[in-house]
Formats: sequence, structure tokens, C-alpha cells
Amino acid sequence: MPDPAVFVLLVVIAFAAGFISSIAGAGGVLTLPALLWAGLPPITALATNKVQSTLGTLSSTWNFFRKGHLDLKPLLPSMATALIGSCLGTWVVQRVGNEVLATLIPALLIAIGLYFLVSPRISDDHREPRISSLQFAMTAAPLMGFYGGFFGPGMGSILPFLMVWLMGYGLRKATAQTKAMVLSVNGVSAAIFILGGHVIWSLAIAMSLAQIVGARLGSNLVISRGGALVQPVIIVVTLVVALKLLIAP
Repeated sequence: MPDPAVFVLLVVIAFAAGFISSIAGAGGVLTLPALLWAGLPPITALATNKVQSTLGTLSSTWNFFRKGHLDLKPLLPSMATALIGSCLGTWVVQRVGNEVLATLIPALLIAIGLYFLVSPRISDDHREPRISSLQFAMTAAPLMGFYGGFFGPGMGSILPFLMVWLMGYGLRKATAQTKAMVLSVNGVSAAIFILGGHVIWSLAIAMSLAQIVGARLGSNLVISRGGALVQPVIIVVTLVVALKLLIAP
């Protein structure tokens, strides 16, 4: 368990992550590195992060749904295949072990940081879809589900990009649809981690409450003003923490 000062800092970071994630995704890029930096073993950090981020995503998802910006019916096949991928990814990561994860996570963080560095800004304009909803459900959805169960950070920004590029969605719709996808993926992954006994509950609950407040504020901003990526902050945090984890003994 982190000392009180670090505990408070993690809660503040969770609030910022909830706000950022509801607008542009990738709140886990802030919270997971912070939990690792606080000294939690990789699997414990992944599990605690998954629980608190799930509750934050639930807040923004409900806000989008309540205000009429989320259409679940066409999303159900993708949610189903993403759940299968999430179960498989979570099962695999619990068998990899802390030593392998300690090496793998910095590399994944660097890859995500580079993705944000080169990814284009996404507009609110709707375009002609490249593939059908069923094709998306059979290809991108299970792959993102596996990634979400195995690791997770960045999924909330990569999925809107894929929905815009492949499905022709505008950013506001892609952001709302992504929340439901991320909620289902993180929810089943969190349940598996809980059954495995890997969660620090006092930290998860405190960070969850902060995530909920931040997610509500951020999702209201998306609804009223449209999407706006916060790439510079995410790039800096991700790459700095990844380098720290690579250099630290």
C-alpha cells in the first residue's frame, strides 16, 4: 500500500484520467504508469487500475446514454466479440508473471506514446464506412478486446480512431460508442482480476470515486463542444514513465 502522500496523488491522477478518458480516451495511460511508479507489482497495478477505470467509464457511458448519444443495438456484436477477446487477454496476462510484465509494459507504453505522436486529429464529420458493423465485430473488436484484457491503456483512444477510419463515424459518436465497448471489456477483465485476488481495494475505491467525477465532467464537455484530443499530455507522461521504468532497477 502506498504512503498517504502517494495515495492522495494517485487519487488526483485518477480524477485527471477520468476527465481525459471521457474526452479522448487513454486515461489508463496516466493511471497505470502512476500505479507502477508507486511501487505496485505489475499484475496488482493492472488489476487495481482495471477496477477503478471500469467505474469511471461506467459514469461517462451512462452520461452519454442518458443524453441520447449512445446507440447500443448496432454495437452488440462488437461488444460480444470484444468480451471474448478480453477474457482471453486477461487469462493470458495472469499467466505471464510479474518479471515478464516488468519488461513488456515499458515497451507497450512507448508504442502507445508513439501512436499518439503520429496519429492525426479526428473530426466530428461522418464519412463513408470502409467495412460493415459485422466485419468490424469479427476483426477489430476481438483484437481490441484482447489488448484491453491483456494491457489496456490507449484502448479508449485507439478504438475511436478505428471507428472513424473503418466505420465512418464522427468523433462524438465514436467517443460515445467507444465508452460502451471499453466498459464491457474492462468490466469482464476487472471481474477476472477480482476473482484472482489481485486488487488493492482501498486504493481502487478511492481512485474510482475520483474517476467518476472526472468522467462526468469530461463527458459533458464532449456532448456540449465535441471531441478534443489531449495528445501532448499523454505523449509526455507515457514516454517519461516508460523510460523511468526501463532505467529503474
